[in-house]
Amino acid sequence: MIVKGQKINDRYQIIKTIGEGGMANVYLAYDTILDRNVAVKVLRGDLATDEKFVRRFQREALSASSLSHPNIVEVYDVGEDNESYYIVMEYIEGKQLKQLLKKRGKLTLNEVVDIMLQVTDGMSAAHDSYIIHRDIKPQNIMILENGLIKITDFGIAMALNSTQLTQTNSVMGSVHYLPPEQASGKGATIQSDVYSMGILMYELLTGELPFRGDNAVEIALKQIKEPIPSVKDKVDVPQSIENIIIKATAKNPKNRYADAREMYEDLRTALSKERENEPKYMLKYAENDNENIKKSEVRTTPVPPDEEEKNKKKAKDKNDEFLDKFAETEEIKATKIEEKKSKSSDKEEKKKENKLLLILAIIFTSLFVVVTAIVVIVPKFLDVKEVKIPDVKNMSVVDAEAALEKLGLDVENDVKYEDSSDVEEGNVTRTSPQIGRTVKKGTSITLYVSSGEGGVVLEDYTGQNYNKIQGILEEKNIFVVIKKEEPEDYNKVTADQILRQEPEKGKVVKSGGTVTLYIPDMNTTYPDFTTDEWKSIEKIQEWCDKYSVNFAEPVYDMTDEYPEGKIYKQTPLAGTRVQTGQTLKIHIAESPDGGEDTDGTGTGEE
Repeated sequence: MIVKGQKINDRYQIIKTIGEGGMANVYLAYDTILDRNVAVKVLRGDLATDEKFVRRFQREALSASSLSHPNIVEVYDVGEDNESYYIVMEYIEGKQLKQLLKKRGKLTLNEVVDIMLQVTDGMSAAHDSYIIHRDIKPQNIMILENGLIKITDFGIAMALNSTQLTQTNSVMGSVHYLPPEQASGKGATIQSDVYSMGILMYELLTGELPFRGDNAVEIALKQIKEPIPSVKDKVDVPQSIENIIIKATAKNPKNRYADAREMYEDLRTALSKERENEPKYMLKYAENDNENIKKSEVRTTPVPPDEEEKNKKKAKDKNDEFLDKFAETEEIKATKIEEKKSKSSDKEEKKKENKLLLILAIIFTSLFVVVTAIVVIVPKFLDVKEVKIPDVKNMSVVDAEAALEKLGLDVENDVKYEDSSDVEEGNVTRTSPQIGRTVKKGTSITLYVSSGEGGVVLEDYTGQNYNKIQGILEEKNIFVVIKKEEPEDYNKVTADQILRQEPEKGKVVKSGGTVTLYIPDMNTTYPDFTTDEWKSIEKIQEWCDKYSVNFAEPVYDMTDEYPEGKIYKQTPLAGTRVQTGQTLKIHIAESPDGGEDTDGTGTGEE
C-alpha cells in the first residue's frame, strides 16, 4: 500500500492520493531530483501479480510515452519498484470537463468548438502513432484556467498492431460514450475514438447524454440501435455543427470520419460563413445490419422524390410478400378444416396434422423462451445495483470523492462546512445521505467538511445591517470590529449598511477570532467654502451631488469689503453636520462699481 511520505524508486515522494481507477491508483508526488510536482500512476497491488494485467499496464506505458502534444498529458518516466509498476506523468492543476459541465450545465457554441478542436488535435497525434484512447469522456479531459485542454488517462490505450486483445479489453470504458462496435463485443479501432468524441461534443453543447437507461445493458443496446437525437432540437446551432456530430456518431464506421484529424479539419471551418446554409448530412451506407440498402454516394441534399417513391415501392413489395405468405398460411388452415369436414383420406389428414403440431410446438417453445427471458434475465439487466456509503469521515475531500465515485456514487461539487471538535479542519465530517446507508448507484452525495472547533465560515455580509450581523457573529464567539469609511456614493447606502468585510466570504474564522465590518461614515460636516480651495462653483456642485445636498443659486452681494467674486458667506456654516436633502447657500461679493476683470478669470481678483 502506498502511503503519504513514501518514496517510489527513491525519487518520487508521495504527497496524497488524487484518483483511483479500475487498474491503478494515482498520486500527487514530488520529484526530488527535478524539483517539481508530478502525478504517479501505480498498478493496484492486487493486480501486480496478474501477468495479463501487468502486460496491459506496460503496454499502456509504452504507448503513452511515445506521445508528445500540448493537448496530451506528458509521460515522464516508467518503471518498477519492489514489484510496484508505475508511470510518472505531468501533474495538471485544472478541472475535469465533467466538473465544468456540472457547474455550468452546458457550454457555449464557441467554447465547445474550441475544446473539440483541441481534443481532436491531440487525438490526431495519438492516431498518427496508431494509438487508441478507448475511453474518451469528460472525466478524462482536463481544462486549465487559461483554457488549455489536456487529454488524460490513456489507461486502456493500446497500439493497433498489438496482437493480444481480450474480451475484457474490448468493452472497457464508460458505456455512455461506448461505440456500437465495442458495445457489440467487437474490437476498437481509431474510429471508435471518433464516435466517443462525437458523444462528448453532443454532451458539451446540450448538457445531456444522448442515450440514458437504468443499467449499462440498456444504454449499450441504445448505442447499437438508436440514432443520436438531433442536437438542433436541444440548442440553436448551425447545421454544420449538427452534421459533424451526425458523422462522428454514425453507427456504421464506414459513415464516420476516418480518424481524429479528419474530424479536426471539419471543425476548423464549421463556423465559417461559407457553411452557414449547409444542408443536413445524409449517411452513405446502411447503419444497421438489417438495412441492406446502400446509397451510391454521400448525400448533402434531401432524397429526390422519384428515389423516395422507389424506396416506398420496395417497402410495399416486401410488405405484400409477407401478406402473401400470411394468406397462404391462412389458406392452408382453411383447407385443413375443409378436408376434415369432407372426411378426406386419413393419410393426408394425418400428415397435415403432424405439420400443424410441429408449427405449434415451435410457437410454444418460442413463447417459453421469451417468457423465461422476461421473468429471469430481463429483471437482472434492469436491476440497479445498490451500494453502501463507505466511511469517509476524517478523509480529505479529494480522497472522499474518489472513494464515493469508485462505487458509482455522484458527489456534489459544493461541499458544506460545519464546526467539529473531533475532525481536523478541511476533512470530511459526514455525508448526506449518511455513512452506512444503502443507496442505489448514481445517488447524489453531499460532503460536510470540518471548519475546525467553534469555527465560522463567513458569508457575504455586504449590504446587510451591521447590528444584526454583529449579533450573529458574537453569539458564535467571534469578536466584531466596526470601522467607518466614506462610501463611493452616499445616495446608495444607509448609515447601518455593511460596505465590505475582512476576512472575505468563504474564509473560516475560528472561535475567538476577529471579523471587521466596514460601514458608511455618515458624520460628514460642511467644509469652509470661503477658502481659496473652493473658488470653483463646479467643485462645490460636485461636493453637493456626492452628499445629496441641494445647491441653491449663488447670491451676489454688493460689497467693497471683499474682492470681486469672493465667496464670503455660507449657510449652513462650516462644521455643521451634513444631512441628506439640506440646501447649501453661498454668498459671493460683487463690487459696487461693477468691478473690473483685470486677470481674465471672471473673479475680479488680481
